[in-house]
Amino acid sequence: MAATRRISSLISRSLACSSASSPLLFIAKTSGLHRSTSSYTTAALFEEEPVTPPVEVKYTKLLINGDFVDAASGKRFATLDPRTGEVIVEVAEGEAEDINRAVSAARKAFDEGPWPKMTAYERSKIMLRFADLVEKHADELAALETWDNGKPHEQAAKAELPMFVRLFRYYAGWADKIHGLTVPSDGNYHTQVLHEPIGVAGQIIPWNFPLIMFAWKVGPALACGNTIVLKTAEHTPLTALYVGKLLHEAGLPPGVLNVVSGFGQTAGAALASHMDVDKLAFTGSTQTGKVVLELAAKSNLKPVTLELGGKSPFIVCEDAHIDKAVELAHFAIFFNQACSITSLKHMLVTLCEELYIDLKMENDYFQGQCCCAGSRTFVHEKVYDEFVEKAKARAIRRTVGDPFKKVEQGPQIDSKHFEKVMWYIESGIKSNAKLECGGKRVGVRGYFIQPTVFSDVKDNMRIAQEEIFGPVQSILKFRDLDEVIRRANSTKYGLAAGVFTKDIDTANTLSRALRVGTVWVNCFDVFDAAIPFGGYKMSGIGREKGIYSLHNYLQVKAVVMPLNNPAWL
Repeated sequence: MAATRRISSLISRSLACSSASSPLLFIAKTSGLHRSTSSYTTAALFEEEPVTPPVEVKYTKLLINGDFVDAASGKRFATLDPRTGEVIVEVAEGEAEDINRAVSAARKAFDEGPWPKMTAYERSKIMLRFADLVEKHADELAALETWDNGKPHEQAAKAELPMFVRLFRYYAGWADKIHGLTVPSDGNYHTQVLHEPIGVAGQIIPWNFPLIMFAWKVGPALACGNTIVLKTAEHTPLTALYVGKLLHEAGLPPGVLNVVSGFGQTAGAALASHMDVDKLAFTGSTQTGKVVLELAAKSNLKPVTLELGGKSPFIVCEDAHIDKAVELAHFAIFFNQACSITSLKHMLVTLCEELYIDLKMENDYFQGQCCCAGSRTFVHEKVYDEFVEKAKARAIRRTVGDPFKKVEQGPQIDSKHFEKVMWYIESGIKSNAKLECGGKRVGVRGYFIQPTVFSDVKDNMRIAQEEIFGPVQSILKFRDLDEVIRRANSTKYGLAAGVFTKDIDTANTLSRALRVGTVWVNCFDVFDAAIPFGGYKMSGIGREKGIYSLHNYLQVKAVVMPLNNPAWL
């Protein structure tokens, strides 16, 4: 059944795997990577049996028209435990016929059902009740997310579930604040601009943040009065099915939200090309985003929002406090699966020197499976050598192991992705980057990789150009601002960037010059519900979160009527 977790899935790729040209045939073996220059102390964590997850899998069927149903074909596929590669459970495998059933249910719910005709306040109350139910079931959801995805349980429980609830309460608050305009026009006319729900929204979410991506997509669509067909990532279907059930318990009418688990080349392609889907949203790789866009254009020319890959620069200037810069750069690349619970609780408030004189992040959890990871660490030549040594030492300190235990890093999502990351590590070695530490497999089962640091990385190396989506830090040297701006922008991506400096002029210069959707200055991965997120260039189209995400799910209509003998114009 492991074959069903294959990386060849066409549509539901997560924020990972943006480079189709990278060979995936390299089967990583620890004996093949002898250039690691340090030892790790994680072996003891793998001598014990994995922790038994404290949760029961309740929902494994497709959620269509308010009911859990089998796939039309009767097919099922396995979702695996990344800690061991063993089967957790088999879930229904949705295909084109199931997408048709889901879209029909969503269309009927939009055209004939109560949801779009409900007052915005009533919609918001259902979303708020749902948020309350998620809090009630948070322990089960956190355990399920960790089991299916491999992210540390503490991160899921203390960071991502609270953020999920926060996002839905945020969008519930928007539901009754969406309004149009009355605009003056030349002549005796009354002109009003209406903002209407767009209709049936197709949504395809990734595996690296299953719950958070569910909230990013479903929250604004529901607030605007739309109906939804959501396809989960084949790697991580379990939590979306669970929260889908909770939404119906909160009072969501049948057909408003339909959840289909399945593979990209079948269910995903059918959703992207469906003639009765009015809008499509996708988060995943740039390569797959192109396919999604093409399918949407060739069908009914439905509008598409895309949140795609990145190769984000993290720039450490010569005036930086090195210890703090090392910690933040470390966080920027190794974020997910895991991040600091304290940092995530406060959504990574700034690392300003006056607030964090004795900053320590020993309990941070990272694994690098994040689209906006600071995967190109540019360090000024005056502080480069010191930075590299401290970055190496920080990576060596990280513990890797069972995410249900107190570790900093869990496994990669599956064997194919594990092999992809290991291939990139080998590519870095062969291209003469200096492997400072890591580069090996951890343990004998599951998909664990040592935190890896390369120095002497050049811009033309694949590890500096392509999205690795794993725990690999590439450190590059620069001389001045003009040079680093040019090099940082010399990529097909433009998702995010980080800047670490004490100088406000330097911060302003870089933040305006970098061609990316988000610039974090003296912080990184700050994801507040109101902050828009998205990319320039081949990192995507449109924005998630905040007021901008509502625009994705609204149509704009002008209504013009004549005025007879108006008192004023």
